[in-house]
Amino acid sequence: MQNNHPKIKDTIIQLLSNLANPKEIDQYLNRFVNAGQSQFAVIKVGGAILDKDLENLCSSLAFLEQIGLFPIVVHGAGPQLNINLKKAGIQSEFIDGQRVTTEKVLTIAKKTFIQQNLKLANRLQNMGVKTASITSGVFTAKVTSNEQLGLVGEVNSIDLEPIQLALDNGAIPILSSLAETDSGQSLNINADVATNQLAIALKPFKIIFLTETGGLLDQNNKIISSVNLITDYNHLMSQDWLHGGMKLKIKQVAEILSQLPATASVSITKPSHLAKELFTHKGSGTLIRKGESIMQHSDIETIKTSKIKSILENSFKKTLDDNYFETLSLYKAYTTYCYRAAAIVTKESGIPYLDKFVVAEEAKGEGLGKTLWATMTSDNPKLFWRSRTENKINNFYFKHSDGCFKKDSWTVFWIGLESFSEINACVDAALAKPTSLN
Repeated sequence: MQNNHPKIKDTIIQLLSNLANPKEIDQYLNRFVNAGQSQFAVIKVGGAILDKDLENLCSSLAFLEQIGLFPIVVHGAGPQLNINLKKAGIQSEFIDGQRVTTEKVLTIAKKTFIQQNLKLANRLQNMGVKTASITSGVFTAKVTSNEQLGLVGEVNSIDLEPIQLALDNGAIPILSSLAETDSGQSLNINADVATNQLAIALKPFKIIFLTETGGLLDQNNKIISSVNLITDYNHLMSQDWLHGGMKLKIKQVAEILSQLPATASVSITKPSHLAKELFTHKGSGTLIRKGESIMQHSDIETIKTSKIKSILENSFKKTLDDNYFETLSLYKAYTTYCYRAAAIVTKESGIPYLDKFVVAEEAKGEGLGKTLWATMTSDNPKLFWRSRTENKINNFYFKHSDGCFKKDSWTVFWIGLESFSEINACVDAALAKPTSLN
């Protein structure tokens, strides 16, 4: 039963308001709906999730279905297959993370994948969510060139018709990672590989990996909130604390996104946090995008001022002074390649002053602001700025400043300032600045 009754949709959106403001929710809903029915999202579900977190997974998928969003689900079954092979007295063997698949292993794998597919489909159907179990007919593959792996497939074509038929019928497609050769021989394919290939074929707005950890972890086992591949990839891959499995995941994600539109992104999160990751700027997990390079300017003539003016006025809902750029004494400016985020720095009292910092509405939640901020503050270890007390970004400023001073409708922030006289001079200079957005 498809459940798109307007009252139910309104109720769910109201519940979402506990996670984000309505503006954010509408923004993401519009993006997802406009992406098209078959291009909203591909979700990869690990086998461990089917065993340990099935209820949260099904609740999250049911929630999406109720607001009219139909993700395409690809599931793994690694842990279950290990158990079933052990019961059959067959030892599990792996080469570079891929399972060696003999005929006996493949027989048990097919049975296991179908069992897990039906387990997920049946649980969703019990919740009133229409599903379509698709265990074959999508992936065509050739036997891998690595003979040691046996009956493992390398995907060479994808038939999207079974998926589209399911979506046209108002059902969530649930795919097992099995393929066939042109002659009908079944082959085992890695569920991550299946997801990657499907994403390249469908070009969805979102690719989501649901895991137990809920994201990529840093050296302190804390979730990395966002990754901008253009600026972060080489640094991440060179870190000693990044283990092989995570490196492989990042490498695969980079490969997927290189073949997709710039609007596409990959999220890694937990089933219970799926709504927060999808519908809020803050998210809950790791968001990975191709990203944009950061350009540095020291001359106003190299800046596309009209683009900065546009995002400033759209973000702050105010008008920038007509002569702002003509009278600006620029020290440095930082812009992303596509001008979806920018920072303007002048010098006041001999110290860099952040005059403008803005991220375009459609780019919020991508991590662009964080990347821009890191580049700017690395370049300017001493920096001060002011912000209206009602500015929604102030929580970010409090977190990333060394101190602040509030007066009337302004809060002055700073980093790297050492002496009281230096802080005092900067506070006075900031508060004396005329406003340029009215």
